[in-house]
Amino acid sequence: MKKIKPKRPYAVNKKVLIATVDGGKEKHYGYFRCPDGTDGKSLPFENNGSGFQEFLERITSTARAHGLEEIIVGFESTGPYMEPLAQFLKSRRGVRLVQVNPMHTKRLKELSGNSPLKTDRKDPKVIADIIELGHALTVVIPEGPAAELRRLTQGRERTITSRTRLLNQMQCLLASFFPEFLQVMHDITTASAQHLLKHHPTPQDIVNLGETALASLLRKVSRGKIREDRARALFEASRASVGITAGRDSMLLEIRLILETIVSYDCFIEDSEAEMVRQLEQIPYSRVILSLKGIGPVTAAGLIGEVGDFTKFGTISEVMKLAGLDLYEVSSGKHRGKLRISKRGRPLMRKLLYLAALSAVRKDGVMHAWYQRALSRGMKKTKALVAVSRKLLVLIFALVRDHSVYVENYAKPTFQEAA
Repeated sequence: MKKIKPKRPYAVNKKVLIATVDGGKEKHYGYFRCPDGTDGKSLPFENNGSGFQEFLERITSTARAHGLEEIIVGFESTGPYMEPLAQFLKSRRGVRLVQVNPMHTKRLKELSGNSPLKTDRKDPKVIADIIELGHALTVVIPEGPAAELRRLTQGRERTITSRTRLLNQMQCLLASFFPEFLQVMHDITTASAQHLLKHHPTPQDIVNLGETALASLLRKVSRGKIREDRARALFEASRASVGITAGRDSMLLEIRLILETIVSYDCFIEDSEAEMVRQLEQIPYSRVILSLKGIGPVTAAGLIGEVGDFTKFGTISEVMKLAGLDLYEVSSGKHRGKLRISKRGRPLMRKLLYLAALSAVRKDGVMHAWYQRALSRGMKKTKALVAVSRKLLVLIFALVRDHSVYVENYAKPTFQEAA
């Protein structure tokens, strides 16, 4: 028997007014379309309270004039410009929010007038076309602790990116005035390397320190991890350094700034992770996600923040699309294309799941056995890890849906056992 798909929550019927918005930094462009095809001209309105009220009054008065019962407001799921308007509309009676993928808008607009022309007045009409075709996505606006987790996760991710950029910048500077330092110390993120760069940054500083004092200092700072042979190698490399001296004082000034900034970044990352733990305690279903081995507070906080609220989604396919982990293939005739993930979703969510997959496939991980079977069948490692990411998302969704914690090596009881 053919399985009938459930009705989509954003399905359009004869009693629905479609209103769309193309967001901008200072000005939005709105548009509305009635079920009988009647539509309005593109309506520009300011990105402020009075502009929002003007747009709301326009679409509600149109809905009343045509005897329509509901208004669907759609917009592209990109950028921060639409967040204030979404917050303004979410609690309005008779208004339902949906979002469309920007990739869909880009492709469909080429069919409108056979041109890839992008304008603020054209985009809202294209968004309405996508909604009519039934390709809109559920909008879940994070509230309370979930909203805090989204901001914390995004802030932490931006800080880590900035920190990495600074470390790369510092390596470039060292390559100029002290290239041997990188060859001996290898990792400039360690406490030992950063201590030397802060107090003894130049080859001459290390030579003046002396081999014995250098060995004692490194042994103390590294807590015994750096031995005398490595200290001797750094001392000899400093004596024979080929680093430039012209402009070195300016580079040292920049190094000091980078080191101070990295310290502040590390403090922010530590504080944000501690705040994540506190916010997770206020979300009841977070404990079922944390019960899954390999999922820590940072991953759980990031997933909840990106999803908004797992309980607001009716099916796992909606969450898969949100993450961009839904599958597709390109086939024609006898040719059968390979299954790939769409990547048309939240990239940070995919990153968090991929990192969780790396933990899950370890020797004692929850997906180790499945991963090894997949590799033995010839599946490539990257593809297998993506598959594990999908499985983890399905498992998390099921745990939240069923209000149950993860039980390792769970065996479903037979009918006799149940009896």
